[in-house]
Amino acid sequence: MNVLAFFGAFVQSIRGLWRYGQTVLGIIFRHPITGTSIIPILPDGRIVLIRRRDNGLWSLPGGMVDWGEDIPSTVERELIEETGLELVTIKRLVGVYSAPDRDPRIHSICVVVEAEVKGEMEIQDALEVLEIQAFSPSALPTGPMSHDHSRQLKDYLNGLTTLA
Repeated sequence: MNVLAFFGAFVQSIRGLWRYGQTVLGIIFRHPITGTSIIPILPDGRIVLIRRRDNGLWSLPGGMVDWGEDIPSTVERELIEETGLELVTIKRLVGVYSAPDRDPRIHSICVVVEAEVKGEMEIQDALEVLEIQAFSPSALPTGPMSHDHSRQLKDYLNGLTTLA
């Protein structure tokens, strides 16, 4: 019983530190972080999604741009890290999404691209990804998706280029 109480207090302590850290980083930097979302298209036309470990929701692969990295390099790296797939080519810019509340963790600006990919889907980062699956455009998951990825996919499927 004492172990459970200790563990619960430890988890609450970590959550408190994380909230404090987010606040400090926001005060210091006061600038959004740049990231990418990738709409990976397999040769057969299916769209690859990942199920995130942190919230259990389907998501587009992607992530934050590292220091000294450009968007195409981030797209290539994140695809490999999250799906095991290789980038063939970036097909088009789907949009740039910058609403302050689009990511519940931080204020981020997300550059969304459609990418032709190849290879075998394989989880590379089990700490971040629970599952990888490919869906035909007519059979995408219908429930909520992580962040604003439902909107990003909708804009993509409607052929839009969005600045939001």
